[in-house]
Amino acid sequence: MNSFYIPLIEETHADLLSSMSTLSRAPTRRIISLRKTKQQKAAEDPLYFVSLEREFMPKVGSYQPIAGDLIALTDVRRPQRSNDLDRSYVVAYVQSMREHMGSVSLTILSSRHISFEEQKNKTRETLYAVGLINMTTNIRIWTALKNSELKGANLNIIQQVLQPKSDDAENRTICLSEENCSPAFTDARARILSSELNDSQKAAVVSCLVARENNNQSTVKLIWGPPGTGKTKTVGCLLFSLLKMNCRTLTCAPTNTAILEVAQRLLKNVAESAEYDSCGLGDIVLFGNGQRMSVSNHHGLLDVFLESRVDALIKCFASPSGWVNTLQSMISFLKDPRKQYSLYLKKRQCDGINRNEGKEIDGQSSKDKKSKKILKKVAVKAFSENKNKKTRKEKKNDNPLTLEEFVQWKFNSIVVSLKDYLVNLSTHLPTSFISLEVVKKMKKALDLLKSFETLLLTVSVLDKGLEKVLSKNLGSKLGNSEKKLSIVREECLCILKSLPKKFPHLPKFTSSCRFAIKKFCLANACLIFCTVSSCAKLYTEKMTPLELLVIDEAAQLKECESTIPLQLPGLRHAILIGDERQLPAMVKSKACEEAEFGRSLFQRLALLGHRKELLNVQHRMHPSISSFPNREFYENKILDGYNVKERRYQRSFIQGKMYGSYSFINVAHGKEEFDDSRSLKNMAEAAVVTQMVARLFKESVRTNAKVRVGIISPYKAQVNVIGEKLKSYKTDSNGNFSVRVLSVDGFQGGEEDVIIISTVRCNGNGDVGFLSNRQRANVAITRARHCLWIVGNGATLDESGSVWMELVIDAKSRGCFFDADEDDSLAQAMTDAMAEHDQIHILLTNDSFLFRKARWKIFFSDDFLEYMSRVKNPYICKEIVSLLTSLANGNRRAQKKKKLFVHGGISSQLLEQYKVNGNQILVWTVDILKQKSYYIQILKIWGIVSLSQMPKLASLLDILFERYTEAKKNQCKHKCLDGSLVVPMKWPIHSSGVNSVQSLSEGIASLSLRGESDTTSTTYGNNSKSTTRGSVNTLTWQRKTAGFE
Repeated sequence: MNSFYIPLIEETHADLLSSMSTLSRAPTRRIISLRKTKQQKAAEDPLYFVSLEREFMPKVGSYQPIAGDLIALTDVRRPQRSNDLDRSYVVAYVQSMREHMGSVSLTILSSRHISFEEQKNKTRETLYAVGLINMTTNIRIWTALKNSELKGANLNIIQQVLQPKSDDAENRTICLSEENCSPAFTDARARILSSELNDSQKAAVVSCLVARENNNQSTVKLIWGPPGTGKTKTVGCLLFSLLKMNCRTLTCAPTNTAILEVAQRLLKNVAESAEYDSCGLGDIVLFGNGQRMSVSNHHGLLDVFLESRVDALIKCFASPSGWVNTLQSMISFLKDPRKQYSLYLKKRQCDGINRNEGKEIDGQSSKDKKSKKILKKVAVKAFSENKNKKTRKEKKNDNPLTLEEFVQWKFNSIVVSLKDYLVNLSTHLPTSFISLEVVKKMKKALDLLKSFETLLLTVSVLDKGLEKVLSKNLGSKLGNSEKKLSIVREECLCILKSLPKKFPHLPKFTSSCRFAIKKFCLANACLIFCTVSSCAKLYTEKMTPLELLVIDEAAQLKECESTIPLQLPGLRHAILIGDERQLPAMVKSKACEEAEFGRSLFQRLALLGHRKELLNVQHRMHPSISSFPNREFYENKILDGYNVKERRYQRSFIQGKMYGSYSFINVAHGKEEFDDSRSLKNMAEAAVVTQMVARLFKESVRTNAKVRVGIISPYKAQVNVIGEKLKSYKTDSNGNFSVRVLSVDGFQGGEEDVIIISTVRCNGNGDVGFLSNRQRANVAITRARHCLWIVGNGATLDESGSVWMELVIDAKSRGCFFDADEDDSLAQAMTDAMAEHDQIHILLTNDSFLFRKARWKIFFSDDFLEYMSRVKNPYICKEIVSLLTSLANGNRRAQKKKKLFVHGGISSQLLEQYKVNGNQILVWTVDILKQKSYYIQILKIWGIVSLSQMPKLASLLDILFERYTEAKKNQCKHKCLDGSLVVPMKWPIHSSGVNSVQSLSEGIASLSLRGESDTTSTTYGNNSKSTTRGSVNTLTWQRKTAGFE
């Protein structure tokens, strides 16, 4: 255990250092007051009370404190300048926090004493609390490591881990256990073997139950659950079996998301099998931070959430109008309604009509007043159906309620609370305190109360049907409805009388003893759910011992952190569920990463050869999606389930081969760049992803089909960019469309119908950074059910030498590799995005998608490219690009009689001028290029200049063109038409008059080209280089003679 101390300190230091590097974005909150605690003395720890400014609603960037936070006290809200970092500050630890009506009070332990003078001065300034990190988990790990050194610590499981058995010894133990299994185990095994689990899932669950039957020694079991193999379903079945066997079990996971998913799965199993709706839920407890868990968003979990349970039990037993009083009130009412009505009349007469019409009767709450008025109006309306309503209401206001009106009002004022109590008691009391027989009676009571309520509304008021029911002498004259009401009333009274007013051995509950009620719930629960860190709260005195520990997502848990639950009193068995080939725990310190501080206990045992129960059938991914990860990460050990192999599982959300079940979509001309936080983004990829989501949304609305989309990127900046672009896409009116944008870490354990991955990286050396991590890649590409579309730069990934290189090769070999620009909508989206972000010059090459399929080859001068890099207006960029693509495809503007610039030189015969961007001129010419065995016409774009710059440019071109022979000039001026389009003309090299063209072209290289005729040019984004002998992709002239800026 000692080996974890120093890495734990180093990791805490790295976490703090990381937060200090982002202080400009740290959450802050103004301090209202700062004072010493009353108990503090000079020699004691510097403890202070801090009051923060009131906030009724959390503000963006505002500090929301919790116990365990490390904060800085400073007079600078957020550093804006470098010298702000030199200002003095005090570091403090938040020991406790209280919140009331938006006001927050903290008790902090300061790193040093704040002298009275300092404090006095500080109150004259504005002080801020700056949130740094939360240390709760690391402190709990430290405490757990220290506890292992104490005498009497529960080291049963840890010793088993340190001395693992061979597979043969483990098998012998299992065989011995099965010979003497309990009846509960026999029932559980029979239920599992007859369930819908596949064979590997059944084997995993049964092996864990067999290990639990072995009372002679502690055991550790590993369940290996690759993506999509039903790990959560298996755990849910295991926990349900343990619940049936009354095995006190703690289930934990590293994150709130993971533990909520397991709890929901268990509740689903309980709901599908329970004889009564919520019977047995009192044996299940989920506890933790409700706000961080977002329990309110998961309605079913409120039935087992500890805080909700405490509130319900306090309401049932600690309230003056609680279970006992409400039950007795309903019994008294049903037994003799006439007597209750007489009491009402006497009470009304004593209190006065006008002042006390709506006051409480028989201890009922103030809510009855509102209920009474509403019900009275309903009764009056029914009684005066064919008469003047206004007149009748005025008269009724001066009269007491009739017997019929009173009965309806009185019943409704009691039944609402009684129903709540019946549901809450059957839901929240552990089965050791409420028998199944009592639950059955409560269920029957609820049904009878609902029937009575319904029948009460059907009895005729005008015929005095209710009065007949209450009369003892008119039984023979009752109608059908009245007879039913009378029978239900007697049955309801009988069942309510049989219900217990008190429950044996139940402690006394008061509203001031929440902690005691929590302790009661935890002590009597069979299954407890919480995060691994929260397990530390279970180290309390006289806690009922636990028997078995289940850790879900165990491969994401640091080995040292697993010591928190492993040492809980009474534990004899541990079951670890996970997959060490997916993401491990996050480690920030490079030194700790190299020391494998993030390694899990699951991984270490797997490396030592500990037996793993493999779940070998995946039911999530279409076979075309699972093919690569199965081969690359799992040695083809995973089988595709029957459901994913069915024809109907292959879904087409967008038409086209590119949008099949599995595709790599190549964005060849993107650009990776850093944002302000030094995280990478790629705007071209973001545009492609956004357009794909827009298409998916449109198709979902058109076909009324449900589509769940997930966007994954390894970089936070890209997640933010795409998330911002997709804000406008809301769930449609039918709730058929949803989209989530998360990092790889955020998506672990999740799945969606369609997953789109943006890999971001785009460079010439194959550098992919932490994207090369195999575990990260495994998680990213195994989240999709029906479609997986990977958006990235194929050349960069192919050069990376990582798993992504293998993925690109695999996609190409399977015919699943596509260029994004093959889809016109994606090409347009990329063009628009690059124009908006000053990246359009990247596309100005012959092999970019703008010109790759054009009829004319088009070449650009350096001056033109430099001009384009300076253009910041996206609309101007789009106008110029539109003109260039139009030219490359053979479109020509109509010739004007008067040219924009008239020049008498040689170049005037060849020079073309198009007006762009108001009063500027695009200058281009047709030239001849040698290509293999023929010469071909090409386009040269010289620049965009103003009218005043045209003379200088024309003079320079005169120097170039004066070496052209008449034959070459004629070749340049020759026009070949295909309909209305001008297409490039070709001539064989051996044709007459062309050799002179070739020699003249070579002769002007010193003017038109930088360097020699054999030139290499780099294509932006696609990491490929092309060499053209006798010509270049980028034409230029000497800047010192051109002088165009």
